[in-house]
Amino acid sequence: MVNRLAESSSDYLRQHAHQSVDWWEWSDAALAEAAGRDVPILLSVGYASCHWCHVMSHESFDDHSVAAYINEHFVPIKVDRQQRPDLDAVFMTATQAMNNGNGGWPMTAFLTPRVAPSSRAPTSRRSPSPACRPSGRCSRRPLTAGAPARTRS
Repeated sequence: MVNRLAESSSDYLRQHAHQSVDWWEWSDAALAEAAGRDVPILLSVGYASCHWCHVMSHESFDDHSVAAYINEHFVPIKVDRQQRPDLDAVFMTATQAMNNGNGGWPMTAFLTPRVAPSSRAPTSRRSPSPACRPSGRCSRRPLTAGAPARTRS
């Protein structure tokens, strides 16, 4: 089985092309899929030379039962932090804000279907939480795939 990542320009993302997880790259289509299905996003951010990214991939994402659960309940999005440092910065800032300043890779985050980081595993199909920016400002408007994320100067 080959998933959507087989055609990616990222070496890191192509390493996950043969997993049973139905990975998407970060894109408007992936975000529309989450909104259309009204399911949360499972965001996984890593990079090719990250040891623990490979460990997590093998121990979690290569497991067919884990993949089936992820595919049914989430839109899984894989991001190469070296290819998309803008997204890495946004979601690492959110991760650190929710974890007393701690964060690292692989970074796995739950996002609402409207792309708002969540501090807990999703328990309902809808979440009222706003999309928060690295500046700490939050809005009800979701992030879009094409626009670079705002980062602090």
